[in-house]
Amino acid sequence: MKVRRLERTTIVPRPLEEVFAFFADAGNLEALTPASLAFEIVTPQPIDMTAGTLIEYRLRIHGLPLRWQSEISVWEPPHRFVDEQRKGPYRRWHHEHLFEAVLQDDEPGVTSGTASTRVIDRVDYAVWLDPLLHPFVRRDLEKIFNYRQERLRELFG
Repeated sequence: MKVRRLERTTIVPRPLEEVFAFFADAGNLEALTPASLAFEIVTPQPIDMTAGTLIEYRLRIHGLPLRWQSEISVWEPPHRFVDEQRKGPYRRWHHEHLFEAVLQDDEPGVTSGTASTRVIDRVDYAVWLDPLLHPFVRRDLEKIFNYRQERLRELFG
């Protein structure tokens, strides 16, 4: 099984605790997901996010309906958490969310000295029929995580 990595880093001009609190509310995942995926959390909300929490989703990929279950395998507020696929379309899905406080002095449009947060999405994944499907899956993942970066910038301005 070939495991691949996708990583995105976004700096948002908001304090670490505020940004982590946004991600700690599982319901906000819908706001970071392209509408074309028809993403829906099936697990009743609010969801108590801790290590061991299972979350069920429904979504559509290229029109095909899918169910996905992830587990929060690591929960270290306000710096890190990990969700791992337990049931779903990937052979492996390990998504590490990292949050680092930074003092912005050189980010365009951000006031010097503003408390900001570096949000890092690090996804290690493997797909079925890798040589055949990976180029398509990679393109889709890049679009999804590019959208996620744009939305974070919009939401946290």
